[in-house]
Amino acid sequence: MDDAVELADMIAQLRDELSRAMADGEGSGLRFKAERVELELTVGVEKSREPGVKVRFWVFDASAAAKRTSAVTQRLTLTLQPVLADAPDGMALISGDELLGED
Repeated sequence: MDDAVELADMIAQLRDELSRAMADGEGSGLRFKAERVELELTVGVEKSREPGVKVRFWVFDASAAAKRTSAVTQRLTLTLQPVLADAPDGMALISGDELLGED
């Protein structure tokens, strides 16, 4: 599946991009609360026939999914709640320090 990426790799890349956005926002006067991240994906499911059966989810872009006639694809919606490892009950902010009047 050359035109697809594993779901775990896609989520890891999303995590990296959100972390970069948070770091880039340090010191910025405008910030965004990352309350939820909603993703709508086209996925294909592959089940290996090897010992220790493994199921893998592949994420396709829209054009690649339309071209795939041999694979069964499904639409999947994920809602992720971003949290910080050192403050899991706190709000993940895409930026720096709290501004006066912010909750």
